[in-house]
Amino acid sequence: MSTAQWNLDPSHSELRFKVKHLGISSVSGSFEVISGSLSSTDDTFKQATISFHADAASINTNNADRDNHLKSADFFDTENFATLAFEAKDVDLTKGKIRGLLTIRGNSIPVDLEVDFEGVAKDPWGNEKAGFSVSAKIKRSEFGLTWNTALETGGLLVGDDVKITGEAQFVKNA
Repeated sequence: MSTAQWNLDPSHSELRFKVKHLGISSVSGSFEVISGSLSSTDDTFKQATISFHADAASINTNNADRDNHLKSADFFDTENFATLAFEAKDVDLTKGKIRGLLTIRGNSIPVDLEVDFEGVAKDPWGNEKAGFSVSAKIKRSEFGLTWNTALETGGLLVGDDVKITGEAQFVKNA
């Protein structure tokens, strides 16, 4: 049984996040530089292995000052931890789950992703593509992202819960 190799198509993929600000609204952002690979013995991806990486310095919240703060040692510390990574350990698309290790700031924590397998299709140039939508909720404090400020009215400036969403389109190697 041969194993097919697939690579993430970054122009048709995205990694986004959302976190509470002041406890009353959310700030959204994304990582603009992402890569990944997938290998599977068939197009159902039941026995797939998946690896995904994001360049931490490519964070974008549409606010340069905030982005620079997020790159600093207060948050992602991109000088010392250039990459966020996810390595799948257990893929079960029949249940819509991918379990794996998410690594941020050198801290690797098991995370369950909710996944929708969107299917396989050929593009107009004959490339075989597979699409997935993923989501997860993590606590940033578990990864060493603990910077915060107490508010005069109570509560904290930045929420601990982070909602992650992604769209991943992989292209099969010829």
